[in-house]
Amino acid sequence: MTSDRLFSSIANKVAHAAGMPTTFIVCCLIIVIWAATGPFLGFSDTWQLIINTGTTIVTFLMVFLIQNTQNREGAAIQAKLDELIRVGEGQNRFIGIEHLTEEEVEQFRGLCERAAKRAERAAATSDRASKKPSRAATAK
Repeated sequence: MTSDRLFSSIANKVAHAAGMPTTFIVCCLIIVIWAATGPFLGFSDTWQLIINTGTTIVTFLMVFLIQNTQNREGAAIQAKLDELIRVGEGQNRFIGIEHLTEEEVEQFRGLCERAAKRAERAAATSDRASKKPSRAATAK
């Protein structure tokens, strides 16, 4: 197994485990146990340092693991969306717009909003036209 695959596998498993209710309960229990030991340890600097160091290390590592997982999931979703655009009736020019600047993406968004408004107007016109009685029906 390559190092990239190994890291991805570990990142997936850790991210999955971190999101489970059991993990949350275990973390809460650790905090309760830590807080309960405070009076016995005199609320010393070492007592405080234990939780501060532990939470800092866990947070630091989790940021990178979760970010890695989100990056891969985002890329996979983007590839799936691109494929749907490619095989569907969508416009191929939308494929890859995630690589554009924010301003360029806003331009595409504006195009989509204008197209949606045109489609709404066309649908409303079509609805009105279909609700008008035909001349043959009114001549009777």
